[in-house]
Amino acid sequence: MAAVSADKFEFDVCMPTYDYVFQPDVLRNKVAFITGGGSGICFTIAEVFMRHQCQTVIASRNLQRVQVAAKKLEKATGQQCLPLQLDVRKPQDVMKGVDAALGHFGKIDILINGAAGNFLVPASGLSYNGFRTVMDIDAMGTYNTSKAVYDKYMNKHGGVIMNISATLAYRGQMFQLHAAAAKAAIDSMTRTLCNEWGPQGIRVVGIAPGPIGDTEGMRRLGGGSRRKQELERRFQNIPLQRVGTKREIAECAVFVASPAASYLTGHTIVVDGGSWMTGDNNQEAMRRRLLDAKL
Repeated sequence: MAAVSADKFEFDVCMPTYDYVFQPDVLRNKVAFITGGGSGICFTIAEVFMRHQCQTVIASRNLQRVQVAAKKLEKATGQQCLPLQLDVRKPQDVMKGVDAALGHFGKIDILINGAAGNFLVPASGLSYNGFRTVMDIDAMGTYNTSKAVYDKYMNKHGGVIMNISATLAYRGQMFQLHAAAAKAAIDSMTRTLCNEWGPQGIRVVGIAPGPIGDTEGMRRLGGGSRRKQELERRFQNIPLQRVGTKREIAECAVFVASPAASYLTGHTIVVDGGSWMTGDNNQEAMRRRLLDAKL
């Protein structure tokens, strides 16, 4: 295989400095398996976990992406990060990945289901394949990875499963039928697995981010004066008057994984500045957003 180009995936970078909210060793000797960990929110979750002395496995369909990400993470934190190529839609891929993680680290204390797909499209224009693909990545991927980690480790040792969700289903967000349906399924899994696996010492918690800066979704909506004006208008509707940061989602994940949340399970935590209650969800606003995304 060709050598990894260090400048091919330069968007996600580690923080130059970090001020601890929690004790620096709160995740000491833990191992986290993170799907989608090569980029976006889950890259920062991996970084913040590693800064708290957690070792990580980051998995993605794109091997080069996670290889480059792992090098950045190890350099910034001094902890080990194992990059793995796998497709969460394929159970055999997932099981091989979990076996590789267990072979390398010997355990998986924390699972973060972060692999996801999304795009803006009205339901009338959503293809059968487009709907199925997002359901397969988000919903089936969450099930496949949770089941593999449960069967191979957590059923005997306990642990924490975190499902990265969204607020799209709460109000029936227009133009995101596929992603909303997938996240609603994930929220249901969070509650059901909490009930079924709780007796084995497994906590299952969801995290539903709102609009988060420096992510793929925000990049698609950024750039160009008209788009910037539209974004500024949308952000004014958020009760906290700003977008969130990847670090804010990562800090929530640290809390969920820590002993401070030892009695928290079956709940999906919304981390969105209140935006789900006030965000646009009407024909005119959503058509403007769809047009902006295509520019």
